[in-house]
Amino acid sequence: MTSKSTTFAAAPIAGVWGLFFRSARAPRPGKRRLPVETEWSTALVVCIQTGLLAGLVAAWEICARVCVIDPFFWSLPSAIWATGVVYFTEGNAVVDISYTFRSTLLGFFIGTVSGGLLGLSFWWSRNYARVMQPLIICLESMPKLALAPLIILVFGLGLPSKVVIATALTLVVSTLTAYAGVRAIDRDQEKLFYSLGASRWQVFTKLVAPACVPWLISILRVNIGLALTGAIVGEFVASQFGLGRTILYAGQTYEIALVWVAVFVLSALSMIMYAAVSWLEGLLRRGAYG
Repeated sequence: MTSKSTTFAAAPIAGVWGLFFRSARAPRPGKRRLPVETEWSTALVVCIQTGLLAGLVAAWEICARVCVIDPFFWSLPSAIWATGVVYFTEGNAVVDISYTFRSTLLGFFIGTVSGGLLGLSFWWSRNYARVMQPLIICLESMPKLALAPLIILVFGLGLPSKVVIATALTLVVSTLTAYAGVRAIDRDQEKLFYSLGASRWQVFTKLVAPACVPWLISILRVNIGLALTGAIVGEFVASQFGLGRTILYAGQTYEIALVWVAVFVLSALSMIMYAAVSWLEGLLRRGAYG
């Protein structure tokens, strides 16, 4: 009698328990799922971008012709195209582009390499780092673009003054980034190297420098923009050639179409250099993480 009553009492409980587990395992009807977006093909993305650009140019042309915007200040795409043809066929387009490109590239290379080496040198001595760090921070806070006229006076109107300005903008950023990588190194790994009989130079070349490479790689895209800014500012102050000089000259003579031509050429040049630096960054990352 006792076993039967226990069996009958346990049966409803087991049924309710099983119903609970089945309901817990079953998916809820209103449960949200992770949204899945179909990735567009590259051809479709390019077509959309081309269509947007063509629509923007057409709207600009129409608005300027019906005087919705002032064509004197905004010019017209057709006038900009005609001015660009003259600038490339009869003007100094090749000279200006190569001048700006050289000063940007040299400033980017010198500033990145020298700043990286300076930041890595802080690892050798903490006292040396404590002495130099306030000076680097002071140089970072200083408006270096305000020093452009002085740099032009010291280094002249030629290419060296533009390279110096571009280098000044990239040097400090590279130094602080490399120093941040030095401070992020695990001290236990250094102790392990020393316990295995490694010298300071071996620790530096085998541990410190490789560990800071990703930090320096991450700053390449920023530095190329800073170097280009420094080169253009130097050309604004005083220069014989360059896209910055062309923009300044065209603005002073109210040749708005020529201003837009130089701006578009400068944008194209910056995109090319940015793409090249991105490719270099990917190449260095594959080599660093091997």
